[in-house]
Amino acid sequence: MSRADRFAIREFPVAGEHAGPYGITAGPDGALWLTLVQAGAIARLTVEGQVTVYPLDDPACKPGVITAGPDGALWFTRFQDHQIGRITTDGKLSAFTVPDAASGLFGIAVGADAALWFTDMNTDRIGRITADGTITEFPLPEAGMFPSAITAGPDDALWFTLNRGNAIGRISLTGEVSIHPLPTGGAAPVGITRGHDGSLWFVEIAAGQVGRLSVNDGAIREFALPDRTSRPHAIVAAPGGGCWFTEWQGNRIGHITAGGEITEVSLPTRDSEPHGITLGPDGAVWVALEAGRVARLAS
Repeated sequence: MSRADRFAIREFPVAGEHAGPYGITAGPDGALWLTLVQAGAIARLTVEGQVTVYPLDDPACKPGVITAGPDGALWFTRFQDHQIGRITTDGKLSAFTVPDAASGLFGIAVGADAALWFTDMNTDRIGRITADGTITEFPLPEAGMFPSAITAGPDDALWFTLNRGNAIGRISLTGEVSIHPLPTGGAAPVGITRGHDGSLWFVEIAAGQVGRLSVNDGAIREFALPDRTSRPHAIVAAPGGGCWFTEWQGNRIGHITAGGEITEVSLPTRDSEPHGITLGPDGAVWVALEAGRVARLAS
């Protein structure tokens, strides 16, 4: 029996096939929270499969990445109307507009300073927002780099992918930026996470690879997936070591060990478009499927 055969997948329908579940995170209330990018809404999903949907004030705002904030609420980016959204666990919504109306917000993560840090894809900036809504933005050294996902590193800095810059960026809590180019040209990194080994792990959507960056010396190692056209999108650290990641084009969930051994698990629904991925409060892996479902993977 292969390792992949030891995993069971269950799928839950969420708000119709056109709602577009995209980002997903575990909330402080023991539920999963999702962005519905096509419906312009936030959804709450219990581990038993009960769904509650909270429509946003603009159905076309395209909510993207969502994360649990330091204040017990959920925070998320709104790509189309350039706002940072906030929702409490009882469904109270609010939003904060960034200064530039063309920012194109995508990634968001909590920093070591208890603020939320986010990426401005269209204007090449990294932003910081406090729980009271105060926003500060820091420009990147070059234009056209397209900062995408962002995560807190083990060094109290924030690390982010530069999708068109073909690099990984680092920003300190005071705004100093450094850039680490990738070995593979045109790799187009997207998802990034802090691994349990203290490294930064990321996925290269155009190259079909998973990368690892050592925070200590900046060394980068890349691991090719069996299917280089699978378009890996998001990644999260696994509790037992290594990372789980989504293969958007391949319709699979993958796991990579610290040494680079890869296991892939196919999703039961064809063309399900797996995007966001998180560890649930039940210890399982949960994945947002843009085709209208959420998948739960457990051994």
